[in-house]
Amino acid sequence: MRLAFILGEIGSGLRRNLSMVVSVILVTFISLTFVGAAGMLQLQINQMKGYWYDKVQVAVFLCVDTSTAASCASGPVTDEQRAEIKNTLDSPAVAQYVDTYLYESQEDALGHFRDQFANSPIVDSVTADQLPESFRVSLVDPEKYEVINEIFSSLPGVEVVVDQREILERVFNVMNIASLVAVSIAAIMIVCAILLIATTIRLSAFSRRRETGIMRLVGASKAVIQLPFVLEGVIAAVIGALLASVTLWAVARFFIGDWLAQQYPDTAFISEGSVLLIAPALILLGTVLAGISSLLTLRRYLKV
Repeated sequence: MRLAFILGEIGSGLRRNLSMVVSVILVTFISLTFVGAAGMLQLQINQMKGYWYDKVQVAVFLCVDTSTAASCASGPVTDEQRAEIKNTLDSPAVAQYVDTYLYESQEDALGHFRDQFANSPIVDSVTADQLPESFRVSLVDPEKYEVINEIFSSLPGVEVVVDQREILERVFNVMNIASLVAVSIAAIMIVCAILLIATTIRLSAFSRRRETGIMRLVGASKAVIQLPFVLEGVIAAVIGALLASVTLWAVARFFIGDWLAQQYPDTAFISEGSVLLIAPALILLGTVLAGISSLLTLRRYLKV
C-alpha cells in the first residue's frame, strides 16, 4: 500500500509539472553529455599518448642551401659530414640509446611531403632541394631525447634536432584545453539543472500542499511525505543521464568507430566500450545532484 501510494504520488507530480520535468531532462542531458565528452576526450588523449609515444622519432635535419641556422653557415651538408653523423649513430656510445634509424633523402622527403599535403595548393611549388635530408631515429627510451640532442646538435652539417613528442604535446595541449572548455560548459549547465530541479520540486510541493497537510494530520512519516518529491527529481535526472550515455555511445560507435577510424587508420581511437566506463559515473552524478538538490529544496519549502 505504501509503495503504491508513493508511486502514485510520483506519477501525479510528473504529470502536473510535465514541462518542467522535460526541461530538467534536457538540461541534465546536455550538461552530462559535456561531462561525458570531456571524459572521453581524456581517455582518447591517454590512449593516443600510449600509442604514439612508443612510435615517435627524433629527427636530425641536415643543412641545405636555404638553411638559416648558425650551424649551417658553411653551406649544405657534405658527404663527409653525413658519413660522420651516420658513424656517430653507429658508435657504441650512441647505439645504446638508439633502437633503429632511417636515412631520408631530399627526394624521400619530397615524396612524404606530397603524400601529406596532397590537397594543398602549395604541393606543386615545393621542390626536393628546398627540403632537408634527415636521419629518423627511434629511441630505446623516448625520455632520453636530450642525450641525442646534445650529441648531434653540435655536429657539423646538422641544422636542428627535433623531438616529435614536442609536436604531439602541442596537439595534446589543445585537446586538454578543449576538455577543460567542455567541463566548464558542463559545470554551468549542471548549475542550471540543479536550479531547475529545485524549481520543479518547489512547484510540485506547492501544488500538493493540501495532500501534504492531510498526510501530516494522519501521521505519515517525514520520509513517506518527502520521498515522492525526491524521486521525481531523481527520475528526471536519471533519464537525462541515460540519454547522455546513449548519445556518447552513438558518437563513439558511428563517428569515431565508423568514420574517424576509417579516415585515420594509423591512429588509435577509443571504442564504444569506453562509454561503459563513463555511463555509470554519469548516472551516479545525475542521481546525486538531483537527490541533494531535492532534499535541500524540501527542507526549505516543505515543512514536515
